[in-house]
Amino acid sequence: MKGFTAALLIWTLLSLSRSSSKAWPTHMVCRDGNLEVLYQSCDPLQDFGFSVDQCSKHLKSNLNIRFGIILREDIKELFLDIALFTKGSPILNFSYPICEEDLPKFSFCGRRKGEQIYYAGPINNPGFEILQGEYQVLLELYNEHRSTVACANATVVCS
Repeated sequence: MKGFTAALLIWTLLSLSRSSSKAWPTHMVCRDGNLEVLYQSCDPLQDFGFSVDQCSKHLKSNLNIRFGIILREDIKELFLDIALFTKGSPILNFSYPICEEDLPKFSFCGRRKGEQIYYAGPINNPGFEILQGEYQVLLELYNEHRSTVACANATVVCS
């Protein structure tokens, strides 16, 4: 019986180590006749949910989103970095403070490790048309200690 228990324990540990090396699933943000947006978490420890209400290559200036995650870090301050690439060449780098200690813009600012963030509502962004092509977008949310809160590799395909 001890041999069976030991074999079961070894099999379980090996199965866990194999499954932990797999990447997070690719999620569909939206799909429309001309536009498809997909993302995959690049944080090896955590996935998150994100969606948009509008899927159009004509991006409106007030976009409704939904975002959900359980925090692994406190977020006294929260920042978003966006890097946009096409064909491996950088097009745009952008940083935006989402939560600042003296200027919390959202109700989830100041949440602690283990708490959940769920935001459903508008974000203000510049309205623009997404040009035809395939784009890679690296998004990173991080706190005041530069600890990753969420990270995603996204693909935008516009025809």
